[in-house]
Amino acid sequence: MSAGNNQSTGPDLTLGVPVSELENGQLLVGHVNGESVLVVRQGDDVFAVGATCTHYSGPLGEGLLVGDTIRCPWHHACFSLRTGEALRPPALNPLPCWRVEHRDGHIFVVEKVEGTDSAPGEMPRVKAGVDPGGVGAVVIVGAGAAGNVCAETLREEGYEGRIVLVGAEDTVPYDRPNLSKDYLAGTAPEEWIPLRSEDFYRENGIELLSGSKAISLDAASQRVHLEGGASIPFDRLLLATGAEPVRLALPGGDLPHVHYLRSLDDSRAIIAKAASARQAVVLGASFIGLEVAAALRTRGLEVHVVAPESRPMERILGAELGDFIRALHEEHGVVFHLKQTATAIAAHAVTLSGGDVLPADLVVVGVGVRPRVALAENAGLAVDNGVVVDEYLKTSAPGIFAAGDIARWPDSRSGRRIRVEHWVVAERQGQVAARNMLGRRERFDAVPFFWSQHYGVPITYVGHAPEWDRIDVAGSVRDRDCILAYRSGDRTLAVAAIYRDQECLQAEVALEQGDEAMLDHLCPRQGAGHSDARSFTVERSAS
Repeated sequence: MSAGNNQSTGPDLTLGVPVSELENGQLLVGHVNGESVLVVRQGDDVFAVGATCTHYSGPLGEGLLVGDTIRCPWHHACFSLRTGEALRPPALNPLPCWRVEHRDGHIFVVEKVEGTDSAPGEMPRVKAGVDPGGVGAVVIVGAGAAGNVCAETLREEGYEGRIVLVGAEDTVPYDRPNLSKDYLAGTAPEEWIPLRSEDFYRENGIELLSGSKAISLDAASQRVHLEGGASIPFDRLLLATGAEPVRLALPGGDLPHVHYLRSLDDSRAIIAKAASARQAVVLGASFIGLEVAAALRTRGLEVHVVAPESRPMERILGAELGDFIRALHEEHGVVFHLKQTATAIAAHAVTLSGGDVLPADLVVVGVGVRPRVALAENAGLAVDNGVVVDEYLKTSAPGIFAAGDIARWPDSRSGRRIRVEHWVVAERQGQVAARNMLGRRERFDAVPFFWSQHYGVPITYVGHAPEWDRIDVAGSVRDRDCILAYRSGDRTLAVAAIYRDQECLQAEVALEQGDEAMLDHLCPRQGAGHSDARSFTVERSAS
């Protein structure tokens, strides 16, 4: 899903719309002076805000109204209709707002409210009258999704103290999901990749230490020690060190044409090699591996995917969706070698466990990631397949929080601790951690969300289902028009969708509210009398 254009469609809202034609809860998209505007009526209130999401320009007129908020159909950002505030990532910037007048039975959108038009890269509106809680210096280790949003949220909440954002990469925080999608495919320019400019951090008093690596943490004295000898004291600390690729130990695994994809430099290196390569082998049918395969096919390379499972993504999405993903890639020329692994890599070939030898002048490994927990573990923090945190994202050490790929938190829906490696989850945890550093005591209970994209076909997923009893399907997976519910007993754990954005948003809200009746309506259970619904059972072990 690429960024769209803010085109003028619908009625000219300055000329007025009859109140009788604007039903309660209706979303109406029109325009004001060439700008696309969304008008929403809720009882006696009428709101007018920008009609395009500030993340990837998703069409908010196709979104979901929840109370006095609007959710984006593409990547589930959430905005206040009253203020335009970006309430939940992945959007970082607010929507502009317009003033509305009622005259002669009509609604007129007359002028933009001053101070509500935040351009990309500007600081979102700061909340007034917020007591920052007397917190001293805040240090954030990790300048990825969670770390960046944490720094921004601290300023938005009115915190005026010192913020130090420590990033190991020599760059500003950037849009990591795009590295394996449009950017790698060559359909998105690099100007889209940075989340903010260097000026943004400087102007908002955020000390961005790019290219700096934290090597140790002293929880007792509350200091972070950096490579090179410097140390930084803190009153509050966020650990957001993320994850690193699992590296294969096999002959030839360190050859120069073998690449992993985690960082912007990794993506740049693959792009550079793809310019001269003709035949690529992708090891691993993970989301990253398959997105890389799609991107390389878009660039015209011959692509082979090697993976030990019998179906790509079956462990996460189930058999039918796994078969669909395989067929989609095969339609675009990808060749799969399943139930196999690589045993050796040579300068121009990859040898498989079944004996086949695949020609390859580019190899990309995407077999998963592991959380970077060494800093926390060496500091004596509780670690168990991630950094253990409570519902407020606090670790076992006073004043220290964790968020993102490393955080293992108590999930109220499943009754177990989970760790989720998704961009939007990391951003939302950074937001909650920032507020809790200031004493808000806000529980992290957001429903996990992620999206994947293959040849322009989006797959969205809400919830968390490490295991299930069955999968119910409404619609047609083959026709790319479906919603799938992953269920255990009487409970729906997660929902996936292809081109059913509105229903995926409704499922997100239903999961938040524990509304099984709505989830059954969206994706009926077997025997519920709906001709387009069916279910099947897969054998699944806990992961």
